[in-house]
Amino acid sequence: MPAESPLVEAAGLEIRRGGRRVLYDVGLSVAAGEIVTIVGPNGAGKTTLLRALLGLVAPDAGAVRRRAGARLAYMPQDLDIDRILPLSLRRFLAVAGPRSRARLEAAAAEVGISDALDRAVHDLSGGESKRAALARALLRDPDLLVLDEPTASLDVDGQEDVYRLIRDVRDRRGCGVLLVSHDLHLVMAATDRVICLNGHVCCSGRPAAVRRHPEFLALFGEAGRETLAVYAHRHDHVHVDDRAAGGPGRGGAR
Repeated sequence: MPAESPLVEAAGLEIRRGGRRVLYDVGLSVAAGEIVTIVGPNGAGKTTLLRALLGLVAPDAGAVRRRAGARLAYMPQDLDIDRILPLSLRRFLAVAGPRSRARLEAAAAEVGISDALDRAVHDLSGGESKRAALARALLRDPDLLVLDEPTASLDVDGQEDVYRLIRDVRDRRGCGVLLVSHDLHLVMAATDRVICLNGHVCCSGRPAAVRRHPEFLALFGEAGRETLAVYAHRHDHVHVDDRAAGGPGRGGAR
């Protein structure tokens, strides 16, 4: 049987802002059941890339393709809610769209915050807020879950909990996951593929394959390399399993 098409893919993607290229020659793909992590320095275009893949930003060149009928859900870095708004967690989840009480409670249970449903959103801890945002995204029953810095502002224990939860969600639902992260020392254990971005795709592949790539080292240095464990890969080498995963163009694994 033919392999399923990627949930989302980009080829030759270019985005300009004010005459400046923010992204150029970007190619990537995310398959069902796969966790793909985008890493890169501040200003590398990571959030812009997510927005383009979600259809919120039109590319100046290249193409973004999403699988027909695929449902996408987005989890932003932070919950931007006016502090004077008396909003309970239950109500926060309900504004995601018409859902039964049972569905809301099931989503809260899946991420481990059932006991917080009737508390004010502003009384939630940092970790609970992340779980609340994830629960609301999961109410869309996504085929692809897109997460922008899902552990921002959390301590190490909180980061580990969230990445473990993301893996568990992927395992239960079989959805694809695309996330942006700076947590190199933790995220590499939770991801299937890494895309190192700095305006373009510097290198990509299995976490093991990115560790000693010259462009990764140029961005993150020796300290960054020590957060990954395993072997180097050549920039012009294509892994068979990565090619099979459908990474298009120069942005695919190499």
